[in-house]
Amino acid sequence: MSNLSGSAPFSFSSVKGAELFSYLPAYYETSRVIRADMNTKGHEMDHFYQALEETFQQFFVRTATWGLPRWEAELGIETNLNKPLEQRRAVVESKLRGGGKFSGKLVKNVSEAYDGGKVAVTFQPQQWNFTIKFIDTIGIPPNLDDLKAVIEEIKPAHLSVEYQFSYLLIRDIHGVKTLKEMDNLPLSKFAGGAV
Repeated sequence: MSNLSGSAPFSFSSVKGAELFSYLPAYYETSRVIRADMNTKGHEMDHFYQALEETFQQFFVRTATWGLPRWEAELGIETNLNKPLEQRRAVVESKLRGGGKFSGKLVKNVSEAYDGGKVAVTFQPQQWNFTIKFIDTIGIPPNLDDLKAVIEEIKPAHLSVEYQFSYLLIRDIHGVKTLKEMDNLPLSKFAGGAV
């Protein structure tokens, strides 16, 4: 082993490689061969730990990416790769929450899983009806059709459902938003705007 004093110092490009090297005896400090060997092995360990972390993320609906089709298949949900991951995750999470006896709490949990915001559920027993009102979401939620399908699946057949949405009104924006800010808001967020 040659002493490399005077030559350019070796820097590790692998986090795990530097960690591996730190466990070796001090007499390897000056060996470029051992440093290069630990750096190479470290890169392999870096890739291994990254793959391990990515695999671990597939065990949870909110972080699943390439494992999401398995969740969907397990729950009998048709996989649609054209939908954004967030919408697909919401469908899976809602289906997981949707088990049990039908109640206002169940409808609320399922609806909030789709929307990500607060909803209010009210029942009108005389009309055999219940209403889901979106409180935090302005306009129509992007995955409303998926929510409707799940609600149809969990509700009793004799009940009908009505959806209520919140929209921006002139009184909500007058004196609050600038014209530039209003230019960035889609019409679907306003009452009477295009859908």
